[in-house]
Amino acid sequence: MQTVTTFPRQVKEIENIWIPLSDGVRLAARLWLPEDAEAKPVPAILEYLPYRKRDGTTVRDALTHPYFAGHGYAAIRADMRGNGDSEGLLFDEYTKQEQDDAIEVIEWLTKQKWCSGSVGMIGISWGGFNGLQVAARKPPALKAIVSLCSTDDRYQDDIHYKGGCVINEHMAWAATMFAYSSRPPDPALVGDAWKKMWMDRLENLPMLIVPWLQHPHRDQYWKHASVCEDFGAIEAACLIVGGWNDAYSNTIPRLMAGLRSSCKAIIGPWIHKYPHFSMVGPRIGFLQEALRWWDFWLKGEPTGVMRDPAYRVYVMDSIKPTDGPDEWPGRWIAEQLWNAGNSELKQWYLNEDGIGGAAKPETPLTIASPQDIGLDSGDYCIMFNGSGFPGNQVRDDAGSLTFDSPALVADMDIVGQPAVELDFSVDKPVAFVAVRLNDVWPSGEVTRITYQLQNLCHYQSRETPSALESGKRYRMKIALDDIAWRIPKGHKLRVSISTSYWPLMWPAPEPVKLTIHAGSSRVHVPVRRDIEGELAPTFKPAEGAQEGKRKELQKPATSRKVWMDEKTQETVIEEKDDNGRYEIEPHGLVVRSASDKTYRIRPDDPLSAKMETHWTEELQRGKWQTRIETYTRHEATTSHWIIWGLIEAFEGRKKVFRREWNEKVERKLN
Repeated sequence: MQTVTTFPRQVKEIENIWIPLSDGVRLAARLWLPEDAEAKPVPAILEYLPYRKRDGTTVRDALTHPYFAGHGYAAIRADMRGNGDSEGLLFDEYTKQEQDDAIEVIEWLTKQKWCSGSVGMIGISWGGFNGLQVAARKPPALKAIVSLCSTDDRYQDDIHYKGGCVINEHMAWAATMFAYSSRPPDPALVGDAWKKMWMDRLENLPMLIVPWLQHPHRDQYWKHASVCEDFGAIEAACLIVGGWNDAYSNTIPRLMAGLRSSCKAIIGPWIHKYPHFSMVGPRIGFLQEALRWWDFWLKGEPTGVMRDPAYRVYVMDSIKPTDGPDEWPGRWIAEQLWNAGNSELKQWYLNEDGIGGAAKPETPLTIASPQDIGLDSGDYCIMFNGSGFPGNQVRDDAGSLTFDSPALVADMDIVGQPAVELDFSVDKPVAFVAVRLNDVWPSGEVTRITYQLQNLCHYQSRETPSALESGKRYRMKIALDDIAWRIPKGHKLRVSISTSYWPLMWPAPEPVKLTIHAGSSRVHVPVRRDIEGELAPTFKPAEGAQEGKRKELQKPATSRKVWMDEKTQETVIEEKDDNGRYEIEPHGLVVRSASDKTYRIRPDDPLSAKMETHWTEELQRGKWQTRIETYTRHEATTSHWIIWGLIEAFEGRKKVFRREWNEKVERKLN
């Protein structure tokens, strides 16, 4: 990424400003704007997060927000209520209070001398979510948003449930927020009030996993803040951006189909990062694309954005299983429609002898996967290059039912949303499946293309699922994650089906024997036709402002180890992620964050599943020092989730707070 230091307008930074809310709470924000903005007012761009603008996102904020300011915008990075240096308390994700506060912030922005009255919102992940959610509330000044790696459906496509199955990232994210939200504000900004603010946060710290587990189906809890409930509520123009190696790519086609406001989409090969500095390239001039969007919608300048294709999509070339390439080979294409237009939905049958164009006699095939199948599933949401990418699928496929196509006689582009239609029966009332579409290399390696988890109790409804009857035949169409992937000539397409997928998916309460009726089950694949003379979309090179300065005091370190505990016969996964220790310039705050996650399961016992986490969070400046230690453990019986948590907080060497949680939540068909 090229660093830009000279801009059309000189930039002024205000390291901290206070934004007052109607209930007396003040939010802390960092502001960049043109030096002459009071004389020549500019539109405002808001990024609104719980991730601490002073020491959490400071490096990436410096890459992005001064760039916008230098091109004639006021860029505001606000800490949400109860996090960072903001006052108040945070009780859950995406609450109405969170939206109300954002609407007040937008109104406050419009009243500043340096603001022209037009506002945009930008954000990735949580910030991408709340951009959509706030847009659905229609604050008059909010004219446009740029939403990255977000979702329109908090139940179907977020970090909690996937296809109605509990994913372990559900537990891991709750543990992450447990640690993140326990940190104090900076006394250099809030003064002597820091200690009371910290104690208030600790005393009111929610164990978020509890309400998330208390709502196992798609009820009103999840429908709240899911903009798919009423796409028409969004009137702001939406630029929707994501990556195929992120967890949230499905959102983009749904938003593009559902939104009635002006919208465009860009989908690259990226992980859960902004496209100008994603570890997986090709990186693009994302900030230039965002500026084109802002200039048109917030300034009325003729940038040509509405002449862009509806979708600009990167088709990834097949590669062998990897820890993440610096540059993923492939090509950019333009599409006006998704799952249609240039793509034709092919239907093939899952026969006893593999994938075929015609149905063969029905044959019942059974699978009861070991509980530790899934060790090469990779992370639900890939944040960095490394072991988070799916590994060679050979080991997982060995514990699955697999259906292979003949070797391809020509390259095949899969662009859209594949689906697998299962004719099945099971022997237990609750059953899950992991369905994968894989790319089989002539040399034997197997790369996962896309996948889906599915709670089969949801065969009729996500809102009111039903227990399954032993031996009864059911039919269910399972939509896999959207994808754009080229399979080369000579490779085979494989459908793999397992009843477990640990550690990505928490297991069913009992071991399940699944019967797939081959000859009656099918796979649906959107195959894009070749277009002679097709012109590829182009982007400017990636660039950004100067990265925020910090001094490395301790190097980061990560590791992942999988081993068999001979004493307990458990398969054990240990993941360590130490982000290192840094001193942030110019304010001198020293930060350290480190986490350990351990997953345990016996191959023959789903009730042996256990996940444990430990987080350490440290903040220091001179003699002032705080440290937080959090611990969580998640287990389950056939009837209940068993949740334990502990937090200990230290000021210097003195323990100033301790609290323990012991919770039980009923399992309901999950």
